[in-house]
Amino acid sequence: MEIAKKPVLERQELKRAMSNKDVLALAFGTMIGWGWIMLAGQWVALAGIAGAIVAFLVGAALCVFVGLTYAELTPALPLAGGELVFSYRGLGYVPSWITGWMITFAYVGVAAWEGPAFVTAIDYILPIPRFGYLWTIAGFEVYISWVLVGAVGGLVLAILNYRGIKSAAIFQTFATLALGVGGIVFFLGSVANGAVSNMLPAFTTPQGLVAVILMVPAMFVGFDVIPQAAEEMNIPLNKIAKILIFSICLAAAWYILMIISIALAAPAEVRGDQSGIPVADSFAFAMGNPVFGKLMIIAAMCGILTSWNGFIVGATRVLFSMGRAKMLPAAFGKVHPKYESPTAAIILVGLITCVSPLMGKSALVWFVDASAFGTVVAYFMVALSFLMLRKKEPGLHRPYKVKGGVAIGVIAIFVAGFFLYLYLPVGPGALLPVEWALVLGWVILGVVFFIAARLKYKDITPEETEYLLFGKDYARKNL
Repeated sequence: MEIAKKPVLERQELKRAMSNKDVLALAFGTMIGWGWIMLAGQWVALAGIAGAIVAFLVGAALCVFVGLTYAELTPALPLAGGELVFSYRGLGYVPSWITGWMITFAYVGVAAWEGPAFVTAIDYILPIPRFGYLWTIAGFEVYISWVLVGAVGGLVLAILNYRGIKSAAIFQTFATLALGVGGIVFFLGSVANGAVSNMLPAFTTPQGLVAVILMVPAMFVGFDVIPQAAEEMNIPLNKIAKILIFSICLAAAWYILMIISIALAAPAEVRGDQSGIPVADSFAFAMGNPVFGKLMIIAAMCGILTSWNGFIVGATRVLFSMGRAKMLPAAFGKVHPKYESPTAAIILVGLITCVSPLMGKSALVWFVDASAFGTVVAYFMVALSFLMLRKKEPGLHRPYKVKGGVAIGVIAIFVAGFFLYLYLPVGPGALLPVEWALVLGWVILGVVFFIAARLKYKDITPEETEYLLFGKDYARKNL
């Protein structure tokens, strides 16, 4: 009697279509979102211009240590899912699942917030009529008109991503260029029309410096989308690492340039007014015409769109990788026959971003804060995986190998652990109870999905999971 053979598992792959400039625009554009236009004045008020610059230099240095672990692991394992595949290789199935689920939470949370930010920006340029009152959440009145504008933005980006990574990458590149032009114009206008007296005092207090440092990590979230899209990059592997580290340095330079610009542009009472939009208001003050404030908002809107687009790419690639490995329903691991995009993941994330404006802009800040916790959990797991792989797989081909790897890994673990401490109840940047409730809700949902996947795909062997995650080129030969 012939024994039936187990069917060969199907493993779909994503299309390699991203160039060097696409990858840089993806990382830089994702990091530079909307936060700087609202917070740059606050950074200067808290720490002074020199203090704020020092805070961002410290934050960039800390992020580089974490970034170096990504820089080595990404070209070594250039596969969709990034943190998911790194932690599976270094730590195993369960830690990998936790890492993938938490980084998805981080990306989805920030992507959901971008819709309300987008509407806020449009409302500054052209006030949106308020009609169709729905409810009030965290003091913000939500109207149908407001929700529709945000939903349209989410739908457009979802369609772009649905049509393939090249479509999303082209959009990202042009929007990032427009953002960069806006920032340079702001700097030049501030130099030409600002006053050095506005920049005093250079330093405030140590407490103010610490307060700005606490905000810095969230400003650099985004370089980590590079590993998510590594499978779709059509560039030499050793260049991925260089672009990743360069993107962090470029973001630091951008933030410092914006700090100098707003400090020059307007006095403290203008740039510190949180009832408006500080960077736009400061530019309008410096130029003596409110039109310039609206022009600054247009540039900042490009930052919203690049960040929004980047986090959609990040979230959907992790979901795709988890679906492909049967860690989530297999539908998430399918690609479009024409566009070669992860359609189910894009539809899900697109739906979330389209409905998120229903919560208003105040409540969604909770998602951003809670998602920051998910990000640093992933950072910690990647740093730990980096060290474990140095020990377990010293022969793994590493197109880019970090010098002093063990020391870098230990420092990266310490940095990620410090970031985690910031958000814990004992830390100075502790999450609010409602934000902890969001984290807990996501964890419970994850437990349900984890158990369901383990039960449904219980017959899949570790060797098959290895193949599904890594493919033939990167799977270990001997488990």
